[in-house]
Amino acid sequence: MKYYYKGYGKNGQVVAGFLEAKNTAEAATMLRNQQLTPIKITEQKSKGFGVFKKQSSLSSKDLIFFTRQLASMLSSGLTLMQALHILRDQMSKVSSKEVVDKIISDIEGGSSLSDALAKYPNIFTPVYISLIRASESSGLLDKIMDRLAQNLEKDAALKAQITSALIYPAVIILMMMGVVGIMVIFVIPQISKLYESLDVDLPLSTRILLSVSYIATNFWYLVVGAGFGVGLLVRYFYRKPTSRYVIDSSVLRAPIFGKLITQTVFTEFTRTFALLVGSGNVVVASLKQAGDVVNNIVYKTELHAVADRVEKGVSIGDALSASNRFPPYLVQIVKIGEQTGKLDDSLMRASEYYEKEVEQTVKTLTTAMEPLIMIILGVGVGFLLFSVITPIYKITSSI
Repeated sequence: MKYYYKGYGKNGQVVAGFLEAKNTAEAATMLRNQQLTPIKITEQKSKGFGVFKKQSSLSSKDLIFFTRQLASMLSSGLTLMQALHILRDQMSKVSSKEVVDKIISDIEGGSSLSDALAKYPNIFTPVYISLIRASESSGLLDKIMDRLAQNLEKDAALKAQITSALIYPAVIILMMMGVVGIMVIFVIPQISKLYESLDVDLPLSTRILLSVSYIATNFWYLVVGAGFGVGLLVRYFYRKPTSRYVIDSSVLRAPIFGKLITQTVFTEFTRTFALLVGSGNVVVASLKQAGDVVNNIVYKTELHAVADRVEKGVSIGDALSASNRFPPYLVQIVKIGEQTGKLDDSLMRASEYYEKEVEQTVKTLTTAMEPLIMIILGVGVGFLLFSVITPIYKITSSI
C-alpha cells in the first residue's frame, strides 16, 4: 500500500513524501531507518478502477517549475538526488509531490532519469525525454534542463499570447449567442401569440425568426442531439489522417488565421529542432520528433518527408527547399547554419524571428477583429429588431 508521510529530518526540517509499505507500522519503521521522525502517516487510497483510474499528472505551470528549479539546483552544484528531494518538498500539490516521489524511487531503484520520466508520457513529451537521455550521455544535464525550461517558458508565453487574442471575440460571440437564445426561447414565443391573434401579414425575416423559435422550444432535444452528432462526426473525421489533412490544409488558407498558424508551426519547429540538434541527437530522428511536436498534419507530413530525404543523403536546406511549404528565409538560414556548422544557433535565430512575426500577426488579428465583431453584432441586433418591430409597426399603423 502507498502511504503519504510527513516527518522531521536530522536538521529539524519538515520532510514529506510517499512510500510503499504493508502497513502503518512498517512505514514508520522505514522512516526511522532513514533517520526521519514521523509526524503523520496516511494511507493513499486509489480512486477509481481499471481504465478509470486517475493518472499522475503535472500542469504546464508545474512542469515549467519542475524543469526550471531542477536546472537551477543542478547548476549550483547539487547532485540529481539532492535536487529532486528538495524539489519534492517545494511542490505545493500532493499530486505533484507524488510524481516527483515516484521519479526518486525509480532512480534509487537503478533507473536513469530519462527512463524514470518516460513512465509518464502524459507529462513528459518524447522530445523532453530525448533531450534528457542525450544530456545524460554527454554530462550536460544542467545546461539541457536550462534550455528545456527556456523552451517551455517560451512555448507557454506563445500560447498565452494567442489565447489572449482570441478571448475577447470568443466572449462577445458567446454573449451574443446567449442573448439570441433568450430572445428565441422566452421572448419570441410570447410575441408570436400576439401576431397570431391579430392575423398580421409577417415579413420573411419575422417568419424565419418564428420558425427558429418554434423549433428551439418544441424540438430542443433534436437540436441538442443534432449538435452533439455533428460534434462527434467532426471529431471522427478529424481523427482520420486523410480528412484531417484536408481540414488542416483548409485552415492554413484561412485569412490571417492561416498565417498565424503557419508562423506558430515554424516557431515550434525551429525551436524544438534547435534544442534536439544542439544536444547531439541524430538529425533525421530530430527532424521527425520536431515534426511530431507540430500540431498540424500538413506540416507534420512535410517534415517527415524532409527527414526521409535527409536520410537518403540530401542536405537539410535542400530537403526543405524541395517542398513549397517552407519559406525562402527558413531554407536560407538552415543552409547558412549547415555551412557554418552552427545549425542550432541559426535555428534559434529563426525561432526568434517567427516569434516576433506571431506577435505582429496577433496584433493585426486583434485590430482587424474588433470592427468585424461590431459589424456582426450590428447585423444580428438589426435583424432581431427589424423582425420584431416591423409587424408591430404595421399593427399600430393600421389602427
